[in-house]
Amino acid sequence: MPALVTTPAPEKTNDATLTVENRAIMTFRSSVLGIEPLERVKRAESRIEKQLSNGGQHKASMLAMPPGILIQIDNAGSFYISPGDIDQFQQETLEANAKNAVDNLNLAISETHESRSLDYMLRAAAYSALATIIYFFALWLVSKVRHVVEHRLLKFANAKIDLLDDTSSQIINRERIQWVFSGLVQVFSWLLILLLSYEWLSVLMEQFPVTRPWGEHLNGYFVGLIVMLGTAILKSIPDLFTAIVIFLLARAVTQGLSRFFGRVQDKSIQLSWLDAAVAVPTRRIANMAVWLFALAMAYPYLPGANTEAFKGVSVLVGLMISMGASGLVGQVVSGLLLTYTGIYRKGEFIHVLDYEGSIVEMGMFTTRIRNGMGVELTLPNSLVLSNVTLNYSKAVQGDGFIVDTKVTIGYDTPWRQVQEMLILAAQRTPGVISHPAPKVFQTALSDFYPEYLLICQAIPCDAQLRAEVMNQLHGNIQDVFNEYGVQIMSPHYLGDPAQEKVVAKGDWFRAPAAGAVGAE
Repeated sequence: MPALVTTPAPEKTNDATLTVENRAIMTFRSSVLGIEPLERVKRAESRIEKQLSNGGQHKASMLAMPPGILIQIDNAGSFYISPGDIDQFQQETLEANAKNAVDNLNLAISETHESRSLDYMLRAAAYSALATIIYFFALWLVSKVRHVVEHRLLKFANAKIDLLDDTSSQIINRERIQWVFSGLVQVFSWLLILLLSYEWLSVLMEQFPVTRPWGEHLNGYFVGLIVMLGTAILKSIPDLFTAIVIFLLARAVTQGLSRFFGRVQDKSIQLSWLDAAVAVPTRRIANMAVWLFALAMAYPYLPGANTEAFKGVSVLVGLMISMGASGLVGQVVSGLLLTYTGIYRKGEFIHVLDYEGSIVEMGMFTTRIRNGMGVELTLPNSLVLSNVTLNYSKAVQGDGFIVDTKVTIGYDTPWRQVQEMLILAAQRTPGVISHPAPKVFQTALSDFYPEYLLICQAIPCDAQLRAEVMNQLHGNIQDVFNEYGVQIMSPHYLGDPAQEKVVAKGDWFRAPAAGAVGAE
């Protein structure tokens, strides 16, 4: 006995749909002779149930009965379609609606016979069992393929990481890379499993008459989704082609700019308004400007650019940028000022706060330096710009840096002797050049000693080498002072000594100081 179910239409509360074996036959939208659509469906149920309960093949047909059409089974009336049941907004006609109802009713009658046939139900069960076996085999195959693909991807990633140098391998987290690859493989495998489960369920439902409409609905939804996506892709091809052309033009422009700034960097092209030292950061800024302009031009042509999801993502990205823009813009402005004002250049030796070293890289946000111990330090550009920067390389000619050190010697040591000993120590130090010659300045006459400042220039420009130069210079100073019997000490005392701490005139030019003065 077929199950007749009446379901109200979702759009109108007074509409009712007649279904047979879960298959929709007809939707009633109007009253006939004062009978509401829901009551009409109930009466149609009763008549169709009686008609199909009798033996025979049964066949539905339609008979014109103005102003509507009578639907009948085996020439016996089942339900009546009135002109008010036609949806005018969908441009339906009475005849087409009636023909569709007859076709649906004949299909439901056929499925009713199938559900009563033992042979058909056994075949349906066999097909379902075969589909289930294929489904589980496909799941097993997906699991095996997932393990193989995951193993090969991880092996490939580990091989690439092993080829990196020590610095890059420390930056890249091996475990995180493996987690990402494993996650991607699992996501794709689960998507494939969901797709297989969806199709398996729809195939099972289509085998049995009662659930066949549900299976057809699942397949129809899936096919409709594919058609919709395919249509959207086909429609977006012209716009996508335009966006690709814009990006290709931007790539060509950036390549041309890179070649131009490369020639400026190697001084093949000399410009009065662009120094070779700032060619690299200028190239980066110009390329970034070109790509931002290209993105702004291509944005309307990107697939989905006008969708609500795309607009929501754009708003979210804009909000995130605006929230962190204050510090970001400050770092960028500081980087531009440091780059184009020429405060320092790559390779120079600088001192900022308690940090000093050779500049390894000048970035848009940070400056990286390597100190005398070989440790690399990263300084924010805003920090460098807001503090006093000592540049030991700016005053030298060519490569190298300034080396300076301070000593304090008592007043009882001739200052000329101290100056010559410091110069001699500098001349003995490898890397210290003779032109310009080392110089010694008396920077202060303190309470207990004069302060001597030795300034000289060294050739190496590496931070580690500067530390070595300073180490050797300090060692040579101690050796020279020991050779000439001069103590490197600053005498502090609480009372005056028995003998005045003065230098006799005859000792003013004590060795290694040049010249001599006779006693008066």
